[in-house]
Amino acid sequence: MIHSLAYGQTHIDLNIPEGAITRCIKGHEQEPIKDIRKALLASLASPIGSRPLDKIACSGMKVCIIVSDNTRLWMRQDLVVPPLVDYLLYACNVKAADITILIANGTLQQGSEETLRSIVTDAVFSSIKTVNHDAFRSPCTYLGTTSLGNRIEINSIAAQSDLIIALGCATHHVMAGFGGGRKSILPGISSASTIGFNHALCLDKAEFRSNPAIGNGKLEGNPCNLDMCEAASLVPNLFVISLVMNTDMKLCYISSGHWLESWLAACRKADELYSVSIEAKADVIIASCGGYPKDMSLYQGTKAVDNIENCLKRGGTLILAMEAKDKGGPAEYFGWAKDLVNGTMERRLRERFTVAGYIFLLNTEQARRYDIRLITSIDPKDLEPMGIKAFSNPAKALEGVRLEGRTVYLIDNATTVMPREKETR
Repeated sequence: MIHSLAYGQTHIDLNIPEGAITRCIKGHEQEPIKDIRKALLASLASPIGSRPLDKIACSGMKVCIIVSDNTRLWMRQDLVVPPLVDYLLYACNVKAADITILIANGTLQQGSEETLRSIVTDAVFSSIKTVNHDAFRSPCTYLGTTSLGNRIEINSIAAQSDLIIALGCATHHVMAGFGGGRKSILPGISSASTIGFNHALCLDKAEFRSNPAIGNGKLEGNPCNLDMCEAASLVPNLFVISLVMNTDMKLCYISSGHWLESWLAACRKADELYSVSIEAKADVIIASCGGYPKDMSLYQGTKAVDNIENCLKRGGTLILAMEAKDKGGPAEYFGWAKDLVNGTMERRLRERFTVAGYIFLLNTEQARRYDIRLITSIDPKDLEPMGIKAFSNPAKALEGVRLEGRTVYLIDNATTVMPREKETR
């Protein structure tokens, strides 16, 4: 049986023996929003835990719109930013000169003008000031210190605005529990030192491993989430707009309002859509990240592994289609292989934590737990120190993997599915 899997901006074909697949796992269907402008305006008029936006924003206000970076183009902010800007201009009477769009890059690379135009659209870019946040160089303002001891410093453009509107997408996140919401503040527009402190909470203090308190969907007791929430609470003028994508990566839900209440509503919706009950863990999973931009790099693409590893038996096999045209992603990603081999990774990561370094560590932890085989454009030699196997030929990835008589799951878009084993009493 030939099965097609999304791969970059195209597809690859896998010849899977007839009857080998135990179950095809998909998230729950949800109709996409047909009129995004109408849905956005309805949300702004009836926000959760807040007054309507047109009762908050007014002429003379300095407004900062925080928008996610280009690694999240899949959330289609280009369809939401234009009607949001129009709303501020014509419903709230805010002047165009008083609006700044700030790209929440965190510590990631700054986007070019072409990239910024793709995020906010040409029309908006031409009329509204749009700038990159640079965690290392942008002037930042101190807001206060969290209970965990993190000094919260955010981009001064936002800190000095009368109103901050943060646009993000609620989806499962291996470090923060869920993305979106408060993440627009931390790490989105925070200083490098503030981000570093927060993300270092992902490491277990007792031993060199991921902190067991973090993970996909984990909010309660998650120190990264707690720290992010406290950072957002220090921003008194914060209004959040949260998006949720359906399993076909189409916008299907918009909530807005109070930074915590409205975002949690979006998180519940995302969990409802993506969570799928399974009878038992699999021996083998055959999956795709869902194509570009979800599989643009190993850094981004292994979010698929984060989502589905809980439904794979320890020592099981994961065959994952991930083009990774940008290879590891951040330039430093594969640089951590040297520290891994030399045994200096813990010292270096604890001394100067980076997200890329942590994702590298997480991926090596996953490779120790499972037989991970990537169908990818990445050179196998780059993945070898991590224990991950790479194949350019899809058929080769299947060689030596026994499917007959085993539990085998097929997942077409692993970035929009959270399989969970049924609880037994």
